Amino acid sequence: MKIAITGGSGFIGQKLTSKLTSAGHEVLILTRNLEGKQAKDHVSYVKWMSQDATPEVELEGIDAIVNLAGESIMGRWTKEKKEKILNSRIEATEAVLSIIQKLKQKPTVLLNASAIGYYGISCSKDFVEGSEPDEPNFLSEVTQKWEACAQKAEEFGLRVVFGRIGIVLDSKEGALPLMVLPYKLFAGGTLGTGKQWMSWIHIDDLVSLYQFAIENNDVHGPLNITAPNPMQMIEFGKTISSVIHKPHWLPAPRFAMTTLLGEMSTLIVDGQKVFPRKAKDHGYTFTYSELKPALTDLIG
Repeated sequence: MKIAITGGSGFIGQKLTSKLTSAGHEVLILTRNLEGKQAKDHVSYVKWMSQDATPEVELEGIDAIVNLAGESIMGRWTKEKKEKILNSRIEATEAVLSIIQKLKQKPTVLLNASAIGYYGISCSKDFVEGSEPDEPNFLSEVTQKWEACAQKAEEFGLRVVFGRIGIVLDSKEGALPLMVLPYKLFAGGTLGTGKQWMSWIHIDDLVSLYQFAIENNDVHGPLNITAPNPMQMIEFGKTISSVIHKPHWLPAPRFAMTTLLGEMSTLIVDGQKVFPRKAKDHGYTFTYSELKPALTDLIG
């Protein structure tokens, strides 16, 4: 298959590109700047979102589009940062829709990134793909607007999948290195109340699930990209402690995390208990369904 990826130079995009090319697919990465980017190993680059760009010319004949583009949610959520988080996602998705409209031969699927933040915040409810959002916050607002924009691709006859990503576990990127660091400094402990749920996913399963969604024509709509065994933060921390053989003893109360990180602290001190029902119903087999083997692989 020929697969176009926006945000292909980011953390998840690079991993997904490697996964897809290893499986024999051809990947075209959409980028604003072609400088220093040379085609290699079934990967080529296409300029987009600039006045002189005509990506629809080079993308004619693609089979799928994966939209990962958007401002990183990491960093203090100032008013300006929050506007960039939302607007960058909507603008990129609208640009994808414009490309699809101009293509004579339409791709069969748009796999649009999203997040489990869609479900809002809850310590008591279980969420599957058909669940309604609970207590709303900024991230639920962003993901709902993002998905609504991407869903317009159905008007062109595409199968649309929303990959609702959980807390991504990777040895070098994302939240895990920040969570492990206090333990390495013998200062690890429970963050917040410890009762909040962590719906996590190993990076290998994340990209495998994305490939699964692209290749499986029966998958459409929301798809929870989380492991089947979410864990409360207190047990999550104790598992880190066990894997790297460091003590779990010094708690970081909610007010301390809020003071340090501002509104972005919701990523750590709040949570939701999410299950990947659709992935399991369609026969996906997780490589890392339990947290301890996942952490052992990444940081053990």
